[in-house]
Amino acid sequence: MIGERVVQRVSSTRGFAKVAPHVIPALDRAVHRLTRGKVLLSAQMLPGVILTSTGARSGQPRRTPLACMPQEAGRSWLLVGSNFGRTDHPAWTHNLLAHPDAEVSWKGADIPVRARLLQGEERTAAWKELLAFWPPYATYQARVEREIRIFRITRRGQ
Repeated sequence: MIGERVVQRVSSTRGFAKVAPHVIPALDRAVHRLTRGKVLLSAQMLPGVILTSTGARSGQPRRTPLACMPQEAGRSWLLVGSNFGRTDHPAWTHNLLAHPDAEVSWKGADIPVRARLLQGEERTAAWKELLAFWPPYATYQARVEREIRIFRITRRGQ
């Protein structure tokens, strides 16, 4: 698809990395709230969830719209802490490391989940899948010295 390639190219630019973290989440949260959880603007290009995690330091609930890679027919998802190729790990990754129990809004349903940071061979395999799913992740990783965190979130009770 030409449109998808253009979006991938644009999302790989440094300018996008500077602007997107301030604009996209705010728009996503507003549209998600107005549509009672049925629509995420960013999900028009990539699947997305609203992650509600517990703040690592504050202990307060934090809602973050995120692109995701659904797996196992919506029983688990991969979340990538790319931060659009910016230097620091995104705050939500610190939150999940401190408090792995969280909630996602997925297609209008609120689902309790548990997060697990992927490491070693499991991370390597997931990274290959993610690059096939969204190639700009390779650009984001090349731009930073840190290893981009990948979490698998799974419905609690499974």
